[in-house]
Amino acid sequence: MAVLVTGGAGYIGSHAVLDLLASGERVIALDDLSTGFRWAVAPQAELVVGDVGDQKLVADLIRTREIDAVMHFAGSVVVPESVAKPLRYYLNNTAKSRTLIEAAVQGGVKNFVFSSTAAVYGPDVEQPVVEGAETAPVTPYGRSKLMTETMLADTAAAHGLRYAALRYFNVAGSDPDLRTGHSTKGATHLLKVVVEAALGKRAGVDVFGTDWDTPDGTGVRDFIHVSDLTRAHVAALAYLRNGGRSIVANCGYGRGYSVRQVIDAVERLSGRSFQVRNAPRRTGDLGLVVSDPSLLRATFDWAPRHDDLDFIVRTALAWEEQLGKRR
Repeated sequence: MAVLVTGGAGYIGSHAVLDLLASGERVIALDDLSTGFRWAVAPQAELVVGDVGDQKLVADLIRTREIDAVMHFAGSVVVPESVAKPLRYYLNNTAKSRTLIEAAVQGGVKNFVFSSTAAVYGPDVEQPVVEGAETAPVTPYGRSKLMTETMLADTAAAHGLRYAALRYFNVAGSDPDLRTGHSTKGATHLLKVVVEAALGKRAGVDVFGTDWDTPDGTGVRDFIHVSDLTRAHVAALAYLRNGGRSIVANCGYGRGYSVRQVIDAVERLSGRSFQVRNAPRRTGDLGLVVSDPSLLRATFDWAPRHDDLDFIVRTALAWEEQLGKRR
C-alpha cells in the first residue's frame, strides 16, 4: 500500500513526505510544480508531475500504485490574494478537492488527511480556539477550506471514508536537517518574510496593524514548527488506519507570539537589523489567534518537539541561508 501526498513538492508537503518515509511508508508525491520544487521531494519517494484536479490521473495513480491513503496539501494559501482572486481559490482549494475526494471514493481509498486552516473560524471566536467554536470565515481562503471540510464530512457519512481535517494555525520553520524548507518565492508567511529581510532578500518588513488589543499592539499568532505539524499528519493517518473515527483537530502549541516578538527574535539570532514599516490592517487579519490543541494531544500519538520560538527561527534562518544553492 502507499500514501498519495498532493502538493508533495511544496513547503509542508515535502516535510510530510520525509516523515512518511521515516515511518516506513511508500510515498507518491503529486505536484504540478507551480509553487513546489522537484528537488524538495525526497528521492525515496516517487514524484508525479500533474494536477490534483486531473481525475483520470489521480484515479490511475490510486489503482496502479495501490494507494490506500491520501494526504491533501495542494492548493492556494495566500489570504490577501484570496480576497482579490476568489475564483482561483474556489477552483484550487474547493473544486479540485471535490475531484480528488471523488477519485478517492471511487478508488476505494478509506483514509484521508486534509490540510485545513484556523481561517475557518469566525472573527469573534473565544481564545484559545477550540474545534467546536463557530466557523464563520471572513476570507475566500477560509471559506474554500471550510467547504472542503463540509464535503469530507458529507462524503464520510455517505461512503465510509474516514478523514482527519487538521486546522493549522501558523506554520513556520524548516527541516532541522536542512533537507527541505520554506522555499516559495514571494511567500507571505510572517517568519519567511522576516528572515528574507534579515538576509537582504527583501527591502524590509511591513507590520500590518500596530493598534491591536495585544501587549505590544501587533498581532499575536500561535506558531507551530512545520516538522511538528507533519508528524501530526503521520499520527493522524495511523489513527485512521487503526479504525479511528473522522476528526477535526487544531494544530498549534496553544500559546502565541506577537509580530514584534518574531521580528526581535530574528534580529537577535541573525545579528542583523532591517527596516520595519508600520502599515494598516489587512482585510481578514485578526489581532489574536491561539489554538487549544488539547484534542490533538489526547487523540493522536503526538507531542511537540520544537515548541520554542528561537528553535523555529534558527531553522528558518539556516534554511534561507543555503536556499540559493538549491535553486
